Amino acid sequence: MINSTVEKSRVPLTKEDFVSDQMVKWCPGCGAHAILSSVANVFPKIGYRKENFMFVSGIGCSSRFPYYMNTYGIHGIHGRAAAIASGVKIANPHLSVWVATGDGDSMAIGGNHFIHVIRRNIDMNIMLFNNQIYGLTKGQFSPTTPMGTVTKTSPQGTIEHPFNAGELVLGAQGTFFARTVDNNPKLMTEILFEAAKHDGTSIVEILQNCVIYADKTHEIITSKDLRDDNQLILKNGEPMIFGKEKNKGIRLTAEGLEVVTIGKKGITEDNILVHDQYLQDPGIHLMLAKMYPPAFPIALGVIRSAMYPTYDDLVENQITYAKETGKIKSVDDLLNSGETWEID
Repeated sequence: MINSTVEKSRVPLTKEDFVSDQMVKWCPGCGAHAILSSVANVFPKIGYRKENFMFVSGIGCSSRFPYYMNTYGIHGIHGRAAAIASGVKIANPHLSVWVATGDGDSMAIGGNHFIHVIRRNIDMNIMLFNNQIYGLTKGQFSPTTPMGTVTKTSPQGTIEHPFNAGELVLGAQGTFFARTVDNNPKLMTEILFEAAKHDGTSIVEILQNCVIYADKTHEIITSKDLRDDNQLILKNGEPMIFGKEKNKGIRLTAEGLEVVTIGKKGITEDNILVHDQYLQDPGIHLMLAKMYPPAFPIALGVIRSAMYPTYDDLVENQITYAKETGKIKSVDDLLNSGETWEID
């Protein structure tokens, strides 16, 4: 459920209430525009007071986000958004904390902060803009750039193995992972709302297009000709069916997942795997997160949403216990608890 400790707005809010008066300086055609619009659409649905939303960012094109939302925000330093947001949430648990970060900001210089905020399961929402390139610094390869891609820093093609964001999140004990694309704002809005409902660290990977330095990097997934056969949009409790004719599905076998065609070789809808995003064991979620064309469709939607205790709740519990059982109740008690000196 939406966090009951965050103060609700007493008057209905609209998208316009969250639109900043700052000029949006992303390139025309950048996928970040659609992300910004989706966030402004979903925040009124969440229902908190505008003043209780907090945006934190690092450095990169995505990290200009706090300027473009009419909420409180911090534009931090490179890779440190998760660390700053952790402090914000622990200091004030009654805020709805959101992080805007890119694939380089979060998984390269910020990689250590990224995996540990996930491991700790602090109640915040991280939007990971994945355009598979460093855009702000003019086109260097990033931790998600596919092998062989020619960039400013890999003129003969990058030879580094890229991260799969979902695999990294689940490997770091992630409790919530979802994936969407920048040209499906309806799905993006639905996913962001689900992320807000989750109690813990939610990671929403957004496959974003950079029209300048990595144009059409996600074309195999997002183009009109290919998307029906290369996208599996997950719905909890529903069979994993996809394709232009809605006749393809995902089946679980002893060897793992496989793509099957309904109506061939005795395959019926009963053979198709039903999605359960709430499974505690991440095994199937990991297999879904790793799927990629052409062998498999890419899984979009909420892949994992498991419930575990959050770091911030556990900290609050420890503080309450210490107050109830300890002799020291305040700083005054601490300062007067032992020997004192007078200085003339």
